[in-house]
Order: sequence, then structure tokens, then C-alpha cells
Amino acid sequence: MTQSTATPPEPHRTVLLRGGDVHSPADPFATAMVVERGHVAWVGSEGAADAFAAGVDEVVDLEGALVTPAFTDAHVHTTATGLALTGLDLSGARSLPEALDLVRDRAARRPADRVLLGHGWDASRWPEGRQPLRAELDAATGGRPLYLTRIDVHSAVATTALLDMVPGVEALSGYRPDAPLTGDAHHAVRAAAYAAVTPGQRTEAQRAALARAASLGIGSVHECGGPDISDEDDFTGLLKLAGEEPGPRVFGYWADHVTGAKDADRIRELGAVGAAGDLFVDGSLGSHTACLHEPYADAPHTGTAHFDSAAVAAHVTACTEAGLQAGFHAIGDAAITSVVEGVRAAADRIGVARVRAARHRVEHAEMLTPETVAAFAELGLTASVQPAFDAAWGGEAGMYAQRLGAERARTLNPYAAMLRAGVPLAFGSDSPVTPLDPWGTVRAAAFHRTPEHRVSARAGFTAHTRGGWRALGRDDGGVLVPGAPADYAVWRTEELVVQAPDDRVARWSTDPRSGTPGLPDLTPGRELPVCLRTVVFGHTVFVRPNA
Repeated sequence: MTQSTATPPEPHRTVLLRGGDVHSPADPFATAMVVERGHVAWVGSEGAADAFAAGVDEVVDLEGALVTPAFTDAHVHTTATGLALTGLDLSGARSLPEALDLVRDRAARRPADRVLLGHGWDASRWPEGRQPLRAELDAATGGRPLYLTRIDVHSAVATTALLDMVPGVEALSGYRPDAPLTGDAHHAVRAAAYAAVTPGQRTEAQRAALARAASLGIGSVHECGGPDISDEDDFTGLLKLAGEEPGPRVFGYWADHVTGAKDADRIRELGAVGAAGDLFVDGSLGSHTACLHEPYADAPHTGTAHFDSAAVAAHVTACTEAGLQAGFHAIGDAAITSVVEGVRAAADRIGVARVRAARHRVEHAEMLTPETVAAFAELGLTASVQPAFDAAWGGEAGMYAQRLGAERARTLNPYAAMLRAGVPLAFGSDSPVTPLDPWGTVRAAAFHRTPEHRVSARAGFTAHTRGGWRALGRDDGGVLVPGAPADYAVWRTEELVVQAPDDRVARWSTDPRSGTPGLPDLTPGRELPVCLRTVVFGHTVFVRPNA
């Protein structure tokens, strides 16, 4: 779907959808729904729908399609996603030579670009086992500026011409002459590369990302911006665009350290809903920058720490006192320990009830232990997690096992344990790290590479719909019940089933007599549902052509 220039939203119409399956806890056998003034007004059976038919503006025959709440992607980098969609994508490159060929072709096709941008290389998947060298990239681009992020976006390679645009880069932490840039060096080079992106290119990228989200049944995204990731113009421009043009809702998080009321006021002035998202306590496993208690299996160090527990406590205390949601990026077990210790110190200072009520959140939260899982539940921390990470990097021979060894790798992303403990989950993609793919995300959680971490498809679906709203502090969205926002998607899919992770789950829950609403069969290998229409606050933001 192509977004248009800013126009006032059309007046709300009262719409009756009927003749399909409506996924609603209000009626597990619902086949019809009425939408009025941007909200769900009624959900029920086909026979009862006759009473509404004469009093609505429009009747939609679903022709057997499935209606669900629209998905919420709880962790997105929208402009970077759009630049990946419109730029050079190396995620499919099967070898180093193939990646270099793609760079060479891109440079030839875009002679006017001030800086060539690309994303998605992953040397751990290549036979050569190494990243492109600077000399190879210089040759492939003909000496032009080029910035290429690794799949996890926590490191990058660049050409000499781009490095020359950053005076003093050699003295910054994270700079090594022929290794991926990390830390301060990476941030400085990224800033130089993105500074060369014109406002027009940026808006084009944002529209492309939001259009892709809408086409996948995503009704809301949580934009995770911040001074180490993007810039204020990018952030405020995205929020303005989303407010003026039809498309998914955008809730912005700005990852800046809050020390008092003045900082909190600045977060609000930017239009952010919280000082959260990628406020980095550490880095990533793929780039060897996630902070661990014990050294990596394939590197003689424990990663990088950016925040200690005292800094965490100060941020959480200041945000809570200002009525602002706080949050952190934390992946390694040492980083998560720092978060837990810091949030607990804040709770000791200002009261655990106030901390829990603020629903502070932790992004990624991959290396948890039973103790830190229990602490998340105690402190009311929402885990904003990305099941596609396990699908991409889990397993006995995956990147996790390379970095940590198989035994530690098997402990990662323990979704079942988190749910059992009562930890709220919100699912997302971290796009462009992994693609926008909501049904694929639910599948990844239901068929986790480590069986004991699997959750039911129903639990995963809830985490990717209602969980994202709850992570914002709102309990009224992500579910089709009377009074809820009319954010929904219509899907072409096969027979609906109730899937449990294994036979240990009580069999009554999969029996039709239990009244549990069905979902598409997400067994690996089966075709995922196809989005036919996406509606946000009663307004259609995507219609599949020729559907």
C-alpha cells in the first residue's frame, strides 16, 4: 500500500463484518463484529448479526476470512527498516563473494547517492567466516562512502571514504583498522552516514516501513529511537508523519538517560511515551558486546557494559518520580543482573508498588536465569522480546552456540519460564535486525529451538497483540471486545486450530468444547496467513490488491 500525502481522516463509518471467524474472548465462536466510532461495538454470532444489518453504513462479507486484533510490533527502528527495504539488503547473501557482488551492483545502480547504505551481513553464516575487509569494500564501491551494518546493528563495516568523513575516528573506542566498528567509533560513523541521508530519502524510508507493517496486519509499532541510534529530527519527523497520514500507530520511545524532571520534560517534548527502548546497558551477542558474567566461548572477554546498577537505579527512580516509563536494552546475563539490581534499588528507595505501576520494560532480555526471571515478575518488568532471534540464531550449531557454547545457548530466551512466573511479554522484531513478520514471530515462539522454552500459539499471539498495548501501560487494546479500539486485520487462512507446545499441556485446552478461540496452524512448513485488510481506529490503512 502506498501512503498518500497528509489528508484529514475520513469520518468514521459504522461497519458490520459478518460471515467469517472473529477471534475474540468475548465469544469464542463469533462470526460477526460491529465497529462504530473507531471502536468495537459488538461481537457475536451470525444469527444475531441480522439485527444490526439495517442500521450500519456498510456490511462486509468476510467470505470465511479470519478477523483478529491487529498486531503490535513492540520494537522497531522504522527509518532503518525503510532504508533496508529501499536500500541494499545483504541478509540473503550466502557467502562473502556474493555480498561483495551485491555491493558492487548497488554502487553501479546508485551513482548519485552521497553515501551507500546497506544492512544484514552475517559472517557467521558464510563459509569464509569473516566480514568484508575494508580494501575489498573500497574496491567494490570504487572508493565511495559505504556503511554496512551487521545483522544485529551493533557493529558495522565501512569504506575508507566514509571513515575519512569522521575526523579522529581512529582514537574512538571500538575502532580497529580491519575489524567491524563497535562502540563510540560505530556511533560516530553511523551518524556521519545517516547525516548524508536527505529528508526526502528519510521520509520515503519511513513511509516504506509503515506501509510494509500495514500490509502484514501490524496496527501499531513501538519506535525505539535515541541519541545513540538516530537523531531527534528523525524521531519527531516519524511521529509527525504517522500522525498525519493513514497507517499504523507509532508509539515512540526515546532512549536517553533521565536524571531529573528537566530530562523527563525533554522526553515528553519530543513526543515520546517513555525514556526506554534501546538505552544500552550492553550490546549484542553477535558482535561480542553483550555483557556476560563468564567469557565468550569464542572470545577471551565478557563484552561491554555501558550502564551499571547505580546508573540503572538513578534512571528508574527519576523516571518513576516523573510519571514516565523507563526501560533498557539488556541481553547478556551480567547486563540483566545490573538491570535487576538497579530496579530493585530504585524500588527500595521509592517503593516497589510505584515501580511496578510504572511498567518499566527491558528490551531483548535474552540471558535470564531463574533468579532474574523471578525478579522481573517481582518488579513488574515487561520483557520486550524477539522470538525470531531464536529462529535465526538458536540451535546446537547456531550463532548463540558459537558465542556461548551449546550449554549456555540452550538457556536463552526462556519464554515458557517467564510466562509461568507471571512476567508480561511483548513480542517484536527489532526490525531491521529481523524482518517484520508477526505470524512468523508467533511461530518462532511456539516452536522455539529449545523445546522447554516453547509457549502455546495462543500465548504467543497474545504477546504480539495485547502484550504490546500492555507494554505501553494500556489495557484497552489488542483484543476484540466491546469498547476496545477497532484495530484489526482480516486474514486468508486455512482451518483454525488450538496449538499447544507439547502433550504436557492439558488436553482440554485443545478440545473445541473448551471454547478456546482457534488460530491458524503455525506448524513449520505450513503457509502463514495472508493479510487482506488492516484497519486502525476504524480506518482502513491497507487493502491487498485483487484480494
